[in-house]
Amino acid sequence: MMRARRAAGIAAAIGFAVAGAGGPALAQDAAPPAAAPPAPAAAAAAVQPLTEGVVATVNDDVISTYDLRQRMRLLIVTSGVQPTQDNLQQIQREALRSLVDERLEMQEIRHQEKEQKFKIAASDEDVMADLGRMAQGNRMTADQLLNALASAGVGADTLREQLRAEISWQRWIQGRYGGSRLKVSPAQVNAVMTQIEAEAAKPQYQISEIFIDAARVGGLEVATNGAQQLIGQLQQGAPFPAVARQFSAAPTAANGGDAGWLAESQLPPEVRNGISELSPGQLSRPIPAKDGVYIILLRDKRAGAGADLVTLKQAAIALPATASAEQIEAARQKLAELKSKVNGCGNLESAASKVQGVVAADLGEANLKDLRPDFRDAVANLQINQVSDPIRTDVGLHLIAVCAKRESGVTLPSREEVESRLEDEQLSLISRRYLRDLRNSATIETR
Repeated sequence: MMRARRAAGIAAAIGFAVAGAGGPALAQDAAPPAAAPPAPAAAAAAVQPLTEGVVATVNDDVISTYDLRQRMRLLIVTSGVQPTQDNLQQIQREALRSLVDERLEMQEIRHQEKEQKFKIAASDEDVMADLGRMAQGNRMTADQLLNALASAGVGADTLREQLRAEISWQRWIQGRYGGSRLKVSPAQVNAVMTQIEAEAAKPQYQISEIFIDAARVGGLEVATNGAQQLIGQLQQGAPFPAVARQFSAAPTAANGGDAGWLAESQLPPEVRNGISELSPGQLSRPIPAKDGVYIILLRDKRAGAGADLVTLKQAAIALPATASAEQIEAARQKLAELKSKVNGCGNLESAASKVQGVVAADLGEANLKDLRPDFRDAVANLQINQVSDPIRTDVGLHLIAVCAKRESGVTLPSREEVESRLEDEQLSLISRRYLRDLRNSATIETR
């Protein structure tokens, strides 16, 4: 069920994002080590006081400097992003945008309550029940959660009103457009299932994403700079799911940016071009796209269904490409003698450690077709726990042991899962369009 759970970032971050636990690596040169960021209470308190007054009006509904300051502190705590001179404007802009959107949502809820003659807005009991679930996710009571926020200078009403807007808006969208009113045809489900099955034999990528909408933040350059600042915070330990919930404009923001397992064809073209450069656990650089900028975290990757996977170990002697025939033959004899003492993967490393000049290594699991041709040809003809003859490469001479072989498989989603995902995507799109229309027809003044 669709739920724009921005505040749910607390569940991931109130731990309290005392960053410094290593964040994801970036697919570029490493920056110098940063000083350990301050604890969230200190970080949130570092938000400089704004001149007291009104920062915006939304159809005559006032947003005060106090409202904005409180929301900035809540955003800092829930995202784990530490305020700096470089990103403070971005935090303020995001905090103000969320306040404006919530004012528009609640104004529409109140209007619809008058029109429909029934209650839509979340009650205090609804809000406290949701707050209790969030606290439970943090292994806290609701009071402990609010006290933790208070230590960062965030008033209880700031979180309560954010939750009230989220619950009310989700209830209205779900009630008006969800259920039997939302039509996902069997043909749509069939088309998606056919595409998934066709892609099952291709490599799969498990990614999380943050999408900075250029139109929402003031242009592609602003979006790129904002993405670069967020990457810096992620490297310093800000939790990716919490940052995605607070800053991403993608439908996956509600799930902490989790896009699940995708084939290359399911990725935006700009993302597709760069993802092959990433290793699991790495962050991309900012990736410019048509309407904004992506940040991609590659969590894992796997071969497609039907791929032949092999787990290998090796024992090798380093030899340059310019080694003489005598050197190569001496190394070959040494490895041949070692092979006679090896009974498979179990004792390869221990046996190799007793031979001077031989280095053993665990090569892990690989797709057979991705191996270099001389390794592939040797491995294809070996059974589990068999060892190859010495193989010459430009860097040395190698014995390869096959530890395991298997054919990869991909678990396909059920029709019900596909249908549910399509419904969520449609509801998310409806919600964004609805809010965009409210924004375009509203009188919004910022000061």
